[in-house]
Amino acid sequence: MIRGLHACLLAVFLLSASAHASQESDLEKLRHRLASIQRDFDQASESRSEVTDALRDSERAISDSNRNLSQLTHQQRAAERDLERLQQRHAVLNADYKKQQSLLGRLLYQQYIGGIDQDYLKLLLNSKEPNQLARELRYYDYIARERANTLQKLRDGLAELQAATRDTQAKQHEIDALQSAEKKELAKLESEQDKRRQALRKIAQQLKKQQHEIARLRRNEARLSKLVDELGQLSTSSDGTSFKTLKGRLVLPVSGTVSNRFGSRRTESNLPWTGWFVRAAARQPVLAVAAGRVVYADWLRGFGNLLIIDHGQGYMSLYGNNETLYKRLGDTIQTGDIVASVGNSGGNVESGLYFELRYKGSPFNPDTWIKHPRGKSR
Repeated sequence: MIRGLHACLLAVFLLSASAHASQESDLEKLRHRLASIQRDFDQASESRSEVTDALRDSERAISDSNRNLSQLTHQQRAAERDLERLQQRHAVLNADYKKQQSLLGRLLYQQYIGGIDQDYLKLLLNSKEPNQLARELRYYDYIARERANTLQKLRDGLAELQAATRDTQAKQHEIDALQSAEKKELAKLESEQDKRRQALRKIAQQLKKQQHEIARLRRNEARLSKLVDELGQLSTSSDGTSFKTLKGRLVLPVSGTVSNRFGSRRTESNLPWTGWFVRAAARQPVLAVAAGRVVYADWLRGFGNLLIIDHGQGYMSLYGNNETLYKRLGDTIQTGDIVASVGNSGGNVESGLYFELRYKGSPFNPDTWIKHPRGKSR
């Protein structure tokens, strides 16, 4: 029976290891394919002429810095909680150590005043009634053992107190290092934001002109469609829940107002919208509408910092124009996870979220899928 149990456990372990290796292999293939697609986009002759390329590096860097700052903040908060627990333990150990010191002091004082060692010798030399002698010997033996126990507790307490002191100091050093890293990342972020502002000032008129270029909008849509098609071919994501069952139950991914809807005409070009633009304040959290896996998290011309989640069975959700992408390629996502923050990356004039739902590469209307598609969410 034990041999059978061991065989079963081994089989489970091997299956788990195999599944993990398969996931890593799929993720590596996805990385290589995305790198190839990105190179194709960057090398295209028309892409080099688009002024939004000037924003790409700074907007990527801003997203990376914000994500790093967020991670550093979480690490610092966790470290501060650990430090508080260590300080509390240090205080308890210190109080216990002082208590043991005081007890030992009283025992030694009693021994000194009572002359216990001398009385112990006298008992052995003087002839006394045996029962009385036995009782007194037990009493002195108890005092001796209590003193030895107190000394051992004092030694153990001192060792624990020293260890707690070292742990507390190490945790404080860790927090200091995190704070230093946070300051450097913040300075880097401010520098990148300044670069982006300068780039926007230089190309403001060109951006305004490009908003009316039908050819540019079509190129943007072609890039996105090509990307989604490639991702669909590599898709292996499935969280065990059919995305179809969520129809009418999805929540708008950001608190804001839908200003442009699927199928409506763009005022600047008369081309139809293939998703929603949700007008929202900058830096608001963007939430995943359903569970899945991140299959794209990078800057894409026309959509700025773009994140795509594969929900399985051919369904994907797209979140564009973000200031920050908090999740990375391959991350597993749960419904309601914060995946990004609102921005106006990609050359947009106003801040907001560009949101799409796609099935087998084709965009479809989110209207009947979102709980409260009109007005403000949450």
